[in-house]
Amino acid sequence: MPKTRYYVVWKGKMPGIYATWKECEEQVKGVEGAVYKAFPTRESAEKALADDYRNHIGKEPFQVVLNLTTSFQGPLPDLDSLSVDAACKGNPGILEYRGVWTRTGEEVFRGGPFPEGTVNLGEFLGIVHGLALLKQLGLSCPVYSDSRTAIKWLKDRAIKTKLERTGTTRILFEHVDRALKWLNENRYSNPVLKWDTRVWGEIPADFGRK
Repeated sequence: MPKTRYYVVWKGKMPGIYATWKECEEQVKGVEGAVYKAFPTRESAEKALADDYRNHIGKEPFQVVLNLTTSFQGPLPDLDSLSVDAACKGNPGILEYRGVWTRTGEEVFRGGPFPEGTVNLGEFLGIVHGLALLKQLGLSCPVYSDSRTAIKWLKDRAIKTKLERTGTTRILFEHVDRALKWLNENRYSNPVLKWDTRVWGEIPADFGRK
């Protein structure tokens, strides 16, 4: 994970810039409507704090999860994890997927856009991409996805899709084939878990395009 982050709190107990997540969390935990975000440098954080937060914050559901910790009595996700999601303009349609650190919402990787694909294929690629990255980093944290289908494909090490292999989908299926090859040649210790959207809200990797 990133070594240095600066956390801007626009709305919290005490707005400002904080050098650690623990300090930031103390300012936003339990605060309804808290607004905050991590930045890679002090300079970028200072500029963001002086600016309107709406220029920096999109739809970031992970904030809701953190605010739930003071009042919500049910099980919560493991925030020290990676979350993945996919977005498709039409289904099939133009496809993207990405992975973010669940705790901060910071984007770690992004795949696509592919000219034609499906959400489930994107979710599957996101999970495998995340597992490969975490293995490379030596991290055993969980991976969350909100797609039961993609998680099943992962467990089966096989996909079942109606999308045909054509010239338009060739690159996408090359990625899928590489993902399946990686699964068959590698072992991983990371739990792959279903994100409970009904209880926790949208997964932090959500593209916010619904």
